[in-house]
Amino acid sequence: MKIRIQGNSIRYRLTQNEVKTLADSGFLSESTCFGPGENQMFVYALQAKEGISGLEARFEDGKITLYIPANDARNWYQTVQVGFENKVEVTPGVSLGLLLEKDFACLDATHEDQSDKFPNPKAAC
Repeated sequence: MKIRIQGNSIRYRLTQNEVKTLADSGFLSESTCFGPGENQMFVYALQAKEGISGLEARFEDGKITLYIPANDARNWYQTVQVGFENKVEVTPGVSLGLLLEKDFACLDATHEDQSDKFPNPKAAC
């Protein structure tokens, strides 16, 4: 699972296995350690949630959790849908952009492992 934060937007990108795990378990999590102790850990997670109609997010104790409607989480792997997007007003006049996408294989030369990426729809047949 990859995360990109730019300004007031957050984007998660998931490999095929991660989308399948989300469908099966309803939860994914990654962490980055900046040193010893719990306060030195940055965590980002994705969790299925009942009763919501679009992506939501929460930031608590150094952890970003992106919530996806439970039905979407269960069915996404079986569809051709690329992803989900939502804008959430976090304070009056300030919105947080949320984007969750399947991670496609790169079309250009890259040294990154591409084996678990979704086939890129722009690739020549």
